[in-house]
Amino acid sequence: MSSPTLHQLRVALSVLPPFAIVVTYFRLYLRKRARKLWWDDFWAFVSTLFAIAFVVVIFLHIDPNTTTLSQNAKVAIYYLSAQTFYGTAWSARISILFTIIRLSAGLQRRFLLVVAIWLFVAWAILFSQVWWVCEAEPGWKELSLPQCVLGRNVAIAQFICDIISDIILIATPVRLLLSSRLQRALKLRLVAVFATTSITTAVALYHSYTIISLGGVTEVFAANIQISISLLVANLSVVTAFLFRLGSDGTNETDNRTPFSNITFGGTGRTRGITATTFGGIETTVHQNPHLEVRVSISQTDDGKKGSRDVDWNDSTVMVGRREEHIQLDNLPVKAATVV
Repeated sequence: MSSPTLHQLRVALSVLPPFAIVVTYFRLYLRKRARKLWWDDFWAFVSTLFAIAFVVVIFLHIDPNTTTLSQNAKVAIYYLSAQTFYGTAWSARISILFTIIRLSAGLQRRFLLVVAIWLFVAWAILFSQVWWVCEAEPGWKELSLPQCVLGRNVAIAQFICDIISDIILIATPVRLLLSSRLQRALKLRLVAVFATTSITTAVALYHSYTIISLGGVTEVFAANIQISISLLVANLSVVTAFLFRLGSDGTNETDNRTPFSNITFGGTGRTRGITATTFGGIETTVHQNPHLEVRVSISQTDDGKKGSRDVDWNDSTVMVGRREEHIQLDNLPVKAATVV
């Protein structure tokens, strides 16, 4: 297979990261409109900043007019391209992790916070490894287009960190959802959304291969694909939830039935601290201690009225929709009767 040309790289840089960035800003708009901005949204935004910087420095790196730049400036541009790549990819992973943290509680939540520390440590290791590998072999700095040969050790370290983090980011939400009381079809859809993290793993494997065997433009091309996929995957749970809601709104006009299913996320079985409130004809029962159990039960009263109200749950939000009894947990659209 022939290597991509500089023209093809420029086209890919002009299309893939900008599309991922636009999707991210759409996600942030949805969260802002719903008043649900949280740490996962913050890290998605940080990832877009790194992605923008990555595109800019890569264009500078491959620009034929870089001959007017000093050699030190060219070296600095290379280092920036390497570090903005890591910044984009790992910020996106951290965003996915905090999305999962929003859905978790108790011991699982504490475990995921430890995983967050691991992600930061892995990012710091890869960040530092670029410096100690490249500074140990400074000959590359004299090239007309400086690019450090990262080699096998960097590729292996990068892939090990990628595979461990991605396994956690896939297995944890899948386990969480499979143990829930969602309708089977919805459960499978949500599992599929989180399982798309495996696409990032596959692209990371290809990128590691290019570091070891190919280098040059092909390595940069693979890095561009990886950051774009990483950023898109980080937004899937929010964007697909929005699309699901659009579909459910369309069916509500012709279907007057209000089917219910249950969703359960890690309760303890204890039932103290329960209060009941009615919002516009929707009776809602909420457990007040998020560290023990949260239970939201929705029932339509005899007057048939429907309303809208947000109820905070363990840094998450349960929303009763205006048109039908919907529970939305962290932008996962669920027609539900119970949240534990």
